[in-house]
Amino acid sequence: MSDSAGGEGGGAAGAGQDSEADGEPPHPVPLDSGEVGGASEEGVPPCAKRSRMSDEEPEQEVEPEKAPEETPTEENPTPPAQRSGELLQHEEEEEEVRDQGASERHQNGGEGAEASEEAPEEEQNECADSSTAGQHLGLDFTQNPTMLTGSWNEYSSFPENYLKGCKWAPDGSCVLTNSADNVLRVYNLAPEIYSYNWDVLPEMSPVLRMAEGDTIYDYCWYPKMNSLEPDTCFLASSSRDNPVHVWDAFYGEVRASFRPYNHLDELTAAHSLCFSPDGAQLYCGFEKMVRVFYTERPGRDCEERPTLVKKQGQIGIISCLSFSPCQAVYACGSYSRCAGLYSCQDGTLLALLPTRHHGGLTHLLFSPDGNYLYTGGRKDPEILCWDLREPGKVVFSLQRNVATNQRIYFDLDQCGRYLLSGDTEGAVSVWDTRTAPPDGNEDLLQPELRFRAHWDCTNGISIHPFMPLLATSSGQRQFPGPGDSGGDSASDTEVDGAETQKQETRQDNTLSLWWAGPLGPPAEGDQDQNTAAVEG
Repeated sequence: MSDSAGGEGGGAAGAGQDSEADGEPPHPVPLDSGEVGGASEEGVPPCAKRSRMSDEEPEQEVEPEKAPEETPTEENPTPPAQRSGELLQHEEEEEEVRDQGASERHQNGGEGAEASEEAPEEEQNECADSSTAGQHLGLDFTQNPTMLTGSWNEYSSFPENYLKGCKWAPDGSCVLTNSADNVLRVYNLAPEIYSYNWDVLPEMSPVLRMAEGDTIYDYCWYPKMNSLEPDTCFLASSSRDNPVHVWDAFYGEVRASFRPYNHLDELTAAHSLCFSPDGAQLYCGFEKMVRVFYTERPGRDCEERPTLVKKQGQIGIISCLSFSPCQAVYACGSYSRCAGLYSCQDGTLLALLPTRHHGGLTHLLFSPDGNYLYTGGRKDPEILCWDLREPGKVVFSLQRNVATNQRIYFDLDQCGRYLLSGDTEGAVSVWDTRTAPPDGNEDLLQPELRFRAHWDCTNGISIHPFMPLLATSSGQRQFPGPGDSGGDSASDTEVDGAETQKQETRQDNTLSLWWAGPLGPPAEGDQDQNTAAVEG
């Protein structure tokens, strides 16, 4: 892909951000190695992330709050991308050894099948654990998660630079954020987290910054992204009055662009993005229209799939997209407060769900088994769980506080058991979907855990693909009240000191990482037992 967009990756624009334009990330697509500009033949780019950051932002390195002399970034000169690749390579080698041991046990007696039959619930509890992590630790919400580190100084230089969501990379090596300054930032996962050296974790600093020209509507990773294969490390983003850009996640440069045009042959911006599960296509949402681009052919050629045909179908702007993990079906949510199910082959409307939400849909997710669809809207207090085996039936609803038009993300773990969502009050709620009533009476499902993650709106949450790690982002547009500008008296400030402090702490523009697993490394014997259990 060589059709790059010039002149649109410059400085961040600061004005005119819409709260409802906070996009949720889907996923990106593979490119031929010959089309990737600047990648080295050895497979790992030569310190591209660090050199760019040092040239553009010399003040990038942020001293940790504790033990600054132990900052790992100064002790280890290895580039962040290469460190993440080495970790993943070591984990894949461990996975191969475990797979060989599992196959030998299966051939010798099939003990794993008996173990799974005896304890199906335990197997389900650990289905979110990934053998690639080498830790075999599942999510544990019997207690509040522990905050490990975060990034806050990065968002303090720009006025009201609130975040608009975060998304783990599919391989778990880094996390991507969007913010009001129209800059996408990539943060690498610190190696110290793997070794439980949490007392020396410094504040996180981005290894890449990718600036769009205007308000970012949506962004997504390539679903098969792997840091060991630089050709697969890219993401897509859409911004106002700009084409869809494909960014190189190693160098931070525009690798290609897709240019959608309307019926007047005018360039129009996509409101939502989502890669197909195989990464071969990029689906873009517009008003009463979905356009499908083939990722190997950048440019303007695309397939148009109207959602409204002869006044029948789904109206409104397609604000969010999601693909079923089990069937050739994708879902579209619109600002008209409804969701539709479509065939991946030709875009045929399969089902139009009833209008049950109070506001326009801003996020939707399929369950891992593809039987359920979760939908949430703006200024809407509920997340609804739809049974797709009986389209139109709501199994249960989840209550959260969403008082603004801002997009508030929610996320499911790999098993589909835990659903997590933030709210406008800064809290994160955790629901166990297995505790839902089996008869499906649309009962209000109570959260298993609720903890305060930020002092401001928690708008983004993302669960790590194979580790008990959570990423949360916070912030929102601040509107001063009638009395906020009248503080000309020092006595008023002293008397209302508590209220002033409350207003100051309310502006919390932060990316945070949370540990939601056991609070210590497992013993070697226990780890071997856990390894055998997971392999079985």
